[in-house]
Formats: sequence, structure tokens, C-alpha cells
Amino acid sequence: MSILNVEHLSHGFGDRAIFEHVSFRLLKGEHIGLVGANGEGKSTFMNIITGKLMPDEGKVEWAKNVRVGYLDQHTVLEKGMTIRDVLKSAFSWLYEMEERMNTICDSMGDASEDELNQMMEELGVIQEMMDAHDFYILDSRIEEIGRALGLEEIGLERDVTELSGGQRTKVLLAKLLLEKPDILLLDEPTNYLDVEHITWLKRYLEEYENAFILISHDIPFLNSVVNLIYHMENKELNRYVGDYDHFQEVYAVKKAQKEAAYNRQQQEISELKDFVARNKARVATRNMAMSRQKKLDKMDVIELAKEKPKPEFHFRTARTSGRFVVTAKELVIGYEEPLSRPLTFAIERGEKIVLTGANGIGKTTLLKSILGLIPSLGGDVELGDYLEIGYFEQEMPKGNTNSCIQEIWEEFPSYTQYEVRAALAKCGLTTQHIESLVRVLSGGEQAKVRLCKLINRETNLLVLDEPTNHLDVDAKEELKNALKEYKGTVLMVCHEPEFYDGLATSVWDCSEWTTKVI
Repeated sequence: MSILNVEHLSHGFGDRAIFEHVSFRLLKGEHIGLVGANGEGKSTFMNIITGKLMPDEGKVEWAKNVRVGYLDQHTVLEKGMTIRDVLKSAFSWLYEMEERMNTICDSMGDASEDELNQMMEELGVIQEMMDAHDFYILDSRIEEIGRALGLEEIGLERDVTELSGGQRTKVLLAKLLLEKPDILLLDEPTNYLDVEHITWLKRYLEEYENAFILISHDIPFLNSVVNLIYHMENKELNRYVGDYDHFQEVYAVKKAQKEAAYNRQQQEISELKDFVARNKARVATRNMAMSRQKKLDKMDVIELAKEKPKPEFHFRTARTSGRFVVTAKELVIGYEEPLSRPLTFAIERGEKIVLTGANGIGKTTLLKSILGLIPSLGGDVELGDYLEIGYFEQEMPKGNTNSCIQEIWEEFPSYTQYEVRAALAKCGLTTQHIESLVRVLSGGEQAKVRLCKLINRETNLLVLDEPTNHLDVDAKEELKNALKEYKGTVLMVCHEPEFYDGLATSVWDCSEWTTKVI
């Protein structure tokens, strides 16, 4: 049975077309991976099918009474709400039914016999619905999901506005899973999640009975949980049966076949044009020339898709720093309460260190404490001599109204416009992206703009907080190669072993020094 039908969907921003006449169908139980390079329109597609964005053309039609759950990173969590409150809100409709049931029970004493019969009938329907959705064991379900995603360790009574980005994602994901919708829409759910909880989510989705659409650039994760791939490229959406690896094989074959057909056709066109040019003026061969011209005119010309620009990252290296880049003695990090026991360590020139561990244990806090962006709660941290530091934050600050060109120009005012455009193009951004406002770009495109600022500044210490979030496969691969070649020192937070394997000189598990798992 079809849950969702999308027909002849077209959409664009300004003069930039995102989709042209795209059609899509979702059937019960399908586990779909929605893939494509940064900026191809994956999140836009999600916003259109959930009604958050109106398409320019086309029809989006859901089956009746389908409940849709969408993991939206931009959901507002209000101050004063606890984690438990947010999780309980997944069942708000059941609590409303309980209120209705109590109202009916209170009214029974004054009801006539006919009214009483109607009330009993309605109570029976409500009771069946509440039993079917496990209303009387909701608290245990909340605690079960809370344990699975590490929310119990944070504290279910914790105010949601105090949470880190990763903890916030876990809360929204837990609420969504508790709702048990008929279809899950997940836009990069593994961003900000640590390895342990990515593993749990992988198991959950493998066994998930209902349908889901998943956007992810985490290839091992995709391969584990999807049975269909929809590939978004050049304003088209194409369906492939199987996992991501199988899609890549089939896609490569199709691409090679199309290129071969294109080359054959171009050869034929060239020969036909040559024949027409040589023979159209001669009376004896004019009819044959006209026949060849008609064939040319009727020919359905094969067009190859334009190759997307692939990013090229090459970090500029400043003068050599001192031997010890960072030295910490009895360093205690945190805000109002300590997040770590006293830490004593030294980072030497040329080391490439990756910080791992659960969300909320202080990885970002450690980076900011080292850089002096927040005060430590105790101890000392000392930066070495001759340091030129490049810092990549998890997210771009909100409220940015710059265009991409302005964003780079503010950082490098001596650049000409040509140099600014060339720098952005090298990071895999097209002319349309370069001329757009930063805030309208996808998360991956915004990350490329921020990386553009970083690679064009001379540094000898890179401090990177989750640099792979939102980046597509090509960009991740290029970033890994660039970091391998980088002659300076790297301190990086990352949850993707595939990314840092072969890159890191050492991996620090931050759960070993945290005061509590939060």
C-alpha cells in the first residue's frame, strides 16, 4: 500500500532549480536512504513532503490517517521543560483521551439511561485505544528509551535548555521513537550522536517494522539499515534497490553506459553533419543530404549531466610552532559544576589527536577551555610558542546575513573578488552557491564555507569540533586526505571511526576522565 505519493514535483530558490518534475512513492515497510551531494535538495525535499515548504509545482499526497514523525534539528525546546516533559509530550493525545475519560466518568451520575449507554460506548472505544497504545505502562516505555539513548544518565528531570547539541538530538530522537509513527523521517540523525548510541539506533532501525526515509552521509550506517536508495542529483530523483554499496555499483555502470551511448551518438552526429555539409549543394546528392538532415533534426540528443565540482582542501601551514603546543596541569573543565577530574597532559607538535566519548562529557568544553574561550574551574592550561590557531566550531553562529562572498571577504579583505570566488569554488561550491546568502545553504555547504576560511589562513594548530557533520562523502574523503597531509598539529572531536582511522596519531576516550556521564 502506498503511504506517500509525490508527482511532478518542481521547486527552486530564485533562479536556482532544485527539482524538476520529480516523482516518488513510499510503500509500507520500505526503509529508504535519501542520498546525494551537499546542496542537491535532500532537506528541502523533506520540508516539502512534511508541508513546511510549498513546492512551485506538483502534488504531495499522504494516505489517510498516516502519522508522520520528523526528526527536525530546529525544533524549539522551551525553558522550564524537563527531558521527561518532552518525552511525555509524545503521548499528549493519549493524555487528552484520559482527560476525556475522566470527564465522562464525572458526568455519569447525572446522565439519563440513553446518555449513559452512549457514554459507556465511548468509554469502551477510549479504553481500547489506550490499551492498544500501552497507556498504563508509558512511564516504563519512557524510561526504557531514556536508558537506551543515555538520557537517564543525564537526568530525566534536567531542563532541556541546559543540554548540549548531542543531548538535544537524543531527546528529540527519543520523543520521535516513543511516538511510533507510521513513517519516520530522519535528517542526519547520527550527527552529534556518539558511537554507542549510533549502534543502538542502527539496531532499532534494522528491526523497525514501519517505513522510514533517512538522510545520512554515514555510509556504514546506511548500509546497515536501508533496503532502497533514492539518489538526488541534477534535479532528478532515481530509485535503486539495495543498500548504498549496491547503488554505487549500479550507478557506476549506468553512468558508463550513458557516456558510451553519448560518445557513439556524438560520433554519428559528427558524421551526419559532415555528410550534409559536403553534399547539400550537389544536385546528385542533395536528397541524401536532406534525408540525413531530417535524421539530425529528429534525433533525441543525449546530454551528460554536468560534473559537480569536487572540493579541494589544502591547509596552509604557518611557521613551525614550539615543541609543546598545549600543556595542561591539574586542569578542571566545566561551567557551574566540574565535568572532569583534574587533567594533566601535553600535546606535542605534529600530533593528531581525536577526542571521543559520549555526548555531554565535556569534549567541546575542553576545546574551548584550551583556547581560552571559557574559563576553567581549576588548574592551568598553557599554549606553546609561535602558535597560529584555526578553530572549527560545531555550528555556524545564528543570525548571519552575509553572502558567501561577504563571509570570505570579511576574513580576507585583501582578496580580489576573483580570489574570493576561486577560493570558494575550490571548496566545491558552484557559482549559484557562492552568490547565495550563507543562511540559505544546506548544512554541508555552510560547512564548506567555514572550511574555506580555515584552509586559506596559515595555521600550525587546527582545533576541529565535529568537522564531518553534514559533509557529503566526497568532502569527507578530501578533508581526511588534507588533514593527513597537514604538517601542523590537530586536536579534533569526532564520532566517526572511519574518518579518523589512519589519520589520528592517538585517540583520547574522554569518558575516562569525566566526573559523570551526563
